[in-house]
Amino acid sequence: MAEIRVGMGYDVHRTEAGRRMVLGGVVFEDAPYGLLGHSDGDVVLHAIADALLGAAGLGDIGQHFPDTDPRYAGADSRKILRTVADMVRQAGYEPVNIDVTLLAEEPRIGCRREAMRAAIADTTGIDPARVNIKATTSEGLGFVGRREGLACLAIAAVKNALFSGCPSSSPGRA
Repeated sequence: MAEIRVGMGYDVHRTEAGRRMVLGGVVFEDAPYGLLGHSDGDVVLHAIADALLGAAGLGDIGQHFPDTDPRYAGADSRKILRTVADMVRQAGYEPVNIDVTLLAEEPRIGCRREAMRAAIADTTGIDPARVNIKATTSEGLGFVGRREGLACLAIAAVKNALFSGCPSSSPGRA
């Protein structure tokens, strides 16, 4: 039987006027602000990266892409996530599915949900049907409700890519 592992990721970034809003690898040109971060601040891709790393037992995004490293200043988070997906595969696992919940009062993602799914699927090398994106507001409560920041939760499942599909053999059995 194939080994299935699950990881969870969480990320938060502060909003800042004058910055570009990138969520799930998609630019939201009409957003009133962007997200402050060492990279492009894409909370969705950062949460997914942490979920995949966790599922494969490979630590977290901060270990591999520290915000103190100038190489990642302004980095495209799709490159970071692509590297994480490669790391997961090198560890012997294959991403199976990704489920995301974005916490934001704005921007609304409805009209860009499919573009986000496609970008995430392309970046991680999985079928878009295996990527699910949801969003919710916090009803005006907390830092999300005050539009001071956005948060994202992600869950990812991976399977052992080295699984041959053959049952274990026992002594005396062919």
